[in-house]
Amino acid sequence: MNLCRRNIDMRVLITGAHGFIGKNLTVRLGELEGFETLLFGRDQQASALRDLLASADAVVHLAGENRPQDEAAFDTVNARLTEALCDAVRASGRAIPILFSSSIQAEADNPYGRSKRAGETAIEALAAETGNPATIYRLPNVFGKWCRPNYNSAVATFCHNIAHGLPIRVDNREAEMRLVYIDDVVAELIAALSRQHEGVVWGTVAPEHHATVGALADQIQAFADSTETLIAERVGTGLTRALYATYVSYLPTSRFSYEVPKYGDARGVFVEMLKTPDAGQFSFFTAHPGITRGGHYHHTKTEKFLVIKGEARFRFRHILTDERFELFTTGETPTIVETIPGWSHDITNVGSDEMAVMLWANEIFDRQKPDTIASGVFE
Repeated sequence: MNLCRRNIDMRVLITGAHGFIGKNLTVRLGELEGFETLLFGRDQQASALRDLLASADAVVHLAGENRPQDEAAFDTVNARLTEALCDAVRASGRAIPILFSSSIQAEADNPYGRSKRAGETAIEALAAETGNPATIYRLPNVFGKWCRPNYNSAVATFCHNIAHGLPIRVDNREAEMRLVYIDDVVAELIAALSRQHEGVVWGTVAPEHHATVGALADQIQAFADSTETLIAERVGTGLTRALYATYVSYLPTSRFSYEVPKYGDARGVFVEMLKTPDAGQFSFFTAHPGITRGGHYHHTKTEKFLVIKGEARFRFRHILTDERFELFTTGETPTIVETIPGWSHDITNVGSDEMAVMLWANEIFDRQKPDTIASGVFE
């Protein structure tokens, strides 16, 4: 329980608070003003629910068994604990909104599915009898940071094993999976806490992603491979963004960093940092005082230079008209300098200290088709 927060507007009882979804929800509510969390975990008895409910304004019921050693635990936790929660709400004499994490397996005729459906039935009965507000979520596979690997999540297992250099097992590459990301689940639960209604409504988490098991495994493996190829996956949006955040959350501390190739000569060093499938590559280079780099032009390739340390002179020459131009930049005043197709260009360190320059090129360097033609600027 957070005893330090002031101006509490809502006290939220979270069952299964130490599980995957519970951890993420507890942390997020702790970041927001106006919430206090009351935590119920696996080590507590169902009888503790009445005392906790006495000061709760809402319940997020996440406690559940997914893969117990004894199938009887499905009924004990998924059905009976939910019934005990509903009894405690009845005994309170108050309307206490309940958000219940059920599963798409509730539609299936298996021990787990039947136990989740029994939990739904208990909540529906409470709502029908008292009008108590409740939202039931039949969640598909939830993935994200802090999910237990080698348990009941293929994504967590793939991420953990690949991040640790361990083999993975894929029985059916074409099997379809329905997925929701933990941040989207948490956002929906928090939004639902403020909704007003009576009785039962069925909630959904959006967006829901769909992918085959094989595609998931391949994508996660590609994240690991990128530290060698330096080619980043398209991790800015959608499922790939969420998968990447999940994958890196499983990295051991020994893999929080990795070296990249460095090429050096008497002029300084050149280091490639990151390559993209369709938006070029990022690198940096250094130059000692008086050193000039470049002296070439491109037909199609374009670049952006940013001097982050030192003093630089950029020179340009149009290869047809012989028009010439030069400019100066320093690390003190961050300035992007563009290279233009058809203009020969070079850069000289005109300062007294080493110069460091960031460089973006719009395409990955291809040694077979470098599009880099030597041509002096001031010939």
